[in-house]
Amino acid sequence: MLSQVSKGHDEDVLTLQYTNENFSTEIKKKNHFVMFYAPWCGHCQRLGPTWEQLAEMSNEEDSNIRIAKVDCTTESTLCSEQDVTGYPTLKFYKIGETRGIKFRGTRDLPSLTSFINEQLGSSSMVEDVAPSPPEAVNGLLELTENTFEKHVSSGHHFVKFYAPWCGHCQKLAPTWDELANSLRNDDVIDKYTGQRTHEELKAYVSMMLGKDADESSRKSENTDGVPHAILSLTADSFKHGIEKGFSFVKFFAPWCGHCKRLAPTWEELGKKFFANNNVNIVKVDCTLDVSKQLCNEQEVDGFPTLYLYRDGRKVSEYNGSRNLDDLYDFVINHLQKSHDEL
Repeated sequence: MLSQVSKGHDEDVLTLQYTNENFSTEIKKKNHFVMFYAPWCGHCQRLGPTWEQLAEMSNEEDSNIRIAKVDCTTESTLCSEQDVTGYPTLKFYKIGETRGIKFRGTRDLPSLTSFINEQLGSSSMVEDVAPSPPEAVNGLLELTENTFEKHVSSGHHFVKFYAPWCGHCQKLAPTWDELANSLRNDDVIDKYTGQRTHEELKAYVSMMLGKDADESSRKSENTDGVPHAILSLTADSFKHGIEKGFSFVKFFAPWCGHCKRLAPTWEELGKKFFANNNVNIVKVDCTLDVSKQLCNEQEVDGFPTLYLYRDGRKVSEYNGSRNLDDLYDFVINHLQKSHDEL
């Protein structure tokens, strides 16, 4: 599952940009899926973020396909040679060929990836026979359209949706195999957005099953004895709770509309750092009698207020966008800065 901040064409960093000078040379080296576009075209602008997602999935060094684009306002001769009569025009070029196959489907990520699979010959062939039950190999089940619904109808399942040509998927494969070996049996109950290491994937599954993660995890068990992605602190526990590593603290009030809107994002942020023993994602309810003085001492004058602490010392206030990616990058940047100081 992917998320992507909407970007204009000028901000695309992963999609390859071809011109008349390099198109015919590059297009022969690998399979290509190319968008011919005009910057002023509204349909092209709306497709931009999805095309960038496709590039992120595909433009790895060891991938057998490249995602590219051509600006027809500057490369009019090339676009004319490729029979581009409207924008956007999407064409798939097989390796060694300079004439593309035109895509005519819906311009969403599943349809685009399905089209790539068809062109690469990796789409599943449906047989007119009852599907055999999937067999686990070292704990890993390979599901298809015919077996998916029946198999996930009971128990818990952590599912990776992938494409064989996707570079990120190829890199994740060994970790996924290792995870399957360490977990057995047990509907998508949540969308995973954290890091793709074996330890963090395993800790995430443990958290979602209501079990304790490995002994190295120091996340909150609160009063119900179940691990939580968010550490809930009061004045009595605040000093001890933030004394080690980085603590990103949300000071909030339950009645605050902005706080309510931030809550699910804050929970997702906690999940992303759940297995990172150097980071705690924290919340403090400033309406509780036991915490009112603490919030005053920490100079909380509005809700929500977001402070980052390092080893118990306040180092920064966050005033940026409250979307998940920006919040995550804020913490990661401070982690990297602390690492560079060592």
